[in-house]
Amino acid sequence: MKILVTGSSGHLGEGLMRVLADDASGRAAVGLDLLPGPFTQVVGDLADRATVRDAIAAHGVTAIVHAATLHKPHVGSHARQQFVDTNVTGTLNLLEEAVAQGVDRFVFTSTTSAFGRALTPGDREPAAWIDEHVVPIPRNVYGVTKTSAEGLCELVHRDHGLPVVILRTSRFFPERDDRDEVRAAYADANLKANELLYRRVDLEDAVQAHLLALDRAPALGFDRAIVSATTPFTLADTPALQQDAPAVVAAKVPQYVEMYAQLGWTMLPTIERVYDNAHARAILSWAPRWDFAYAMARLAAGEEARSALAVAIGAKGSTPPADAVGRASPDVQVHRRPSRPCASWWSTTSPRSARCWPGS
Repeated sequence: MKILVTGSSGHLGEGLMRVLADDASGRAAVGLDLLPGPFTQVVGDLADRATVRDAIAAHGVTAIVHAATLHKPHVGSHARQQFVDTNVTGTLNLLEEAVAQGVDRFVFTSTTSAFGRALTPGDREPAAWIDEHVVPIPRNVYGVTKTSAEGLCELVHRDHGLPVVILRTSRFFPERDDRDEVRAAYADANLKANELLYRRVDLEDAVQAHLLALDRAPALGFDRAIVSATTPFTLADTPALQQDAPAVVAAKVPQYVEMYAQLGWTMLPTIERVYDNAHARAILSWAPRWDFAYAMARLAAGEEARSALAVAIGAKGSTPPADAVGRASPDVQVHRRPSRPCASWWSTTSPRSARCWPGS
């Protein structure tokens, strides 16, 4: 299997490339990203059909993991048309070229942000229990374009039979939260530990879900699943989570109380939504390891509460310098489009800024 990984200079893409580089099952990968990187062999823009066509043909690609996207924090800095160009047109280019060139499976990295307004319960309502039956209500152009791209994935599957698995991933980036009030209230590590209860997945687990989706795609045909850490909560806990989350967490993972006291950490007073990963675990035989209880056990042992893969990749930079393309290594293929406004695309990495350079 020869796998094209888009977003290979980003967190998830680099994670996939690192794991596949050590793969002993015969799977090989080629990375495509708008930015050069140590795991990126093709530098180019997915919104350019020729770039996509050439990358698939030149490398004999038989499978695609599409992890590149323009991200939610760019809603305030990028035009809606740029989101359409990147998240919709880029995905369509990949899908249609996959069909044209005989690619036999496609995994699309979507986002739990696609659920949008469905994530927020009404006043005095239980926390929202989010599974695959919840209908997305996009909150912004990011959600609209990601759900549109999902629709294209399903359409191409039904029209052409391309096996497609959509993974709606929760948070896995290591950068600090982009909300001032949240950063002021919680230490960064504290907040990320809290999020493992309901809206975060470790990078190692996210990578494994994508690789399992590649393996299962032909048998599944088409499916979509939520990829998030396994929550300790059940649907019956949702009313109490909106009233007294610390008490619910203490009942589920009692060791957290002492650990948080030692660290000077604080639990969220309420939790308004919970992502349920049961469908992903069932259809992919996925067994995510990095949940809240495991993080507490690691901290108690004086170890990192995140995987070695997440630590190794770390945080990503933001906007590359103007000469970024010029500094790509000689074995990297650089595809330049005719000059146009920078539409850039997000490599499922830092939520801070877009990845673009002059002439892209």
